[in-house]
Amino acid sequence: TAVGYCAGFTPNPTYEEACSGRTGHTEGVRVVYDPSKVSFVDIMRWFWEAHDPCSGMGQGNDRGTQYRSGFYYMNDDQKRLIEASKDAYEKQLGKKITTEVAGADDYEKYGGLWYFGEVYHQQYLAKPGSRPYCSAQPQGVSLAPFAEWCPEDLQEKYKPTLPEAFWKAHAPRKGCSVVNSPNEPIKVGDW
Repeated sequence: TAVGYCAGFTPNPTYEEACSGRTGHTEGVRVVYDPSKVSFVDIMRWFWEAHDPCSGMGQGNDRGTQYRSGFYYMNDDQKRLIEASKDAYEKQLGKKITTEVAGADDYEKYGGLWYFGEVYHQQYLAKPGSRPYCSAQPQGVSLAPFAEWCPEDLQEKYKPTLPEAFWKAHAPRKGCSVVNSPNEPIKVGDW
């Protein structure tokens, strides 16, 4: 993973520029993965469960457009999966999800969706002396089972690869669980 700025309308923003609210960017995480080992829907599930997707222009005490929740898809399958899971999770939470959902190609006219953040932001919480604070606020609600919300024609291609035992052992818990999790990678079968 890498942190940076996405979904804005100016090229190569700095942290200070993104925080000004004048570039339209949100702070984001870029996830590169091998879909033969981890399904897109597993990553998507982590996204929904690891923060408060109903908090509008902010997360916890962090307020402003740069802290909005957003998920940016690369193709129509991803769009359909994000929208279907969003509808299901919104019903489970009982409140409106405010996560921005848009196509990555919507930002090509501005130079692209993604810009890497400064080196000092990368792996911030893993650095000695970092100041962990809790703004993500996971809701403690697991996304409904895949077969209940996934469009039928996408179920075989995108079925989850992580077993429910993984989620029982490692899913984000309500409150500050994401920040308080260990930095070591989870080993396959460690659930």
